[in-house]
Amino acid sequence: MCGRYVSATPPEVLAQYFDATVTEGVAPPEPSYNVAPTNAVWAVVERSDGRHLELFRWGLVPSWAPDVKVGSKMINARAETLLAKPAFRSLVPRRRCLVPADGFYEWQAVPGQRTKQPMYIHRCDGTPLALAGLWSTWRDPTAGPEAPWLHSLTIVTTAANATMAPVHDRMPAILEPADWARWLTPGPLDAATVAGLLVPAGEGVLTLHPVSTDVNRVSVKDAHLIDAVAR
Repeated sequence: MCGRYVSATPPEVLAQYFDATVTEGVAPPEPSYNVAPTNAVWAVVERSDGRHLELFRWGLVPSWAPDVKVGSKMINARAETLLAKPAFRSLVPRRRCLVPADGFYEWQAVPGQRTKQPMYIHRCDGTPLALAGLWSTWRDPTAGPEAPWLHSLTIVTTAANATMAPVHDRMPAILEPADWARWLTPGPLDAATVAGLLVPAGEGVLTLHPVSTDVNRVSVKDAHLIDAVAR
């Protein structure tokens, strides 16, 4: 599962890194070291005129959803069942995206303690993570035809690699630059291709360290959250 992550890199830097254009006319969210579901988040999508860095709501709200609350239950999608679950299957051909993240958090059980230890996970080389995602559009069915469209997304998860396994049995599906175009370019993907792309990160890609339990509070979003602490 991926339930919190860091998004502090400026959008113009992300756009350059992903060879994308920042969508004009939107107010960017403040840098956050504790992004939580329902927050506005950046994602890279492929349009007819190239890649764009756009804002979405974290927590997928399918087009058929009766209300926006559905999104709180759909912050993640399991890679193994993307082509089986109706909510995701229809999105795979043309609604794929990359979710930039500086790192993400996971909570590790500590023997003899009730409180889990939060861990911060990020790339060893310090570059942004490219998390595989799916996106959708939704309009409030009770608000009439002039209601605005809500763009939302979910982050795809896969099995944990050896680095993550002591902390949690799942991790976000992280795509390397060589796979970005294959994931972003609209078009059907068969089960074998999906399975080949959405694999655990290679060994040596990620590193992790314990951080303050302040991250447990969604209202706390400043940079100290990623500082290493003693166990």
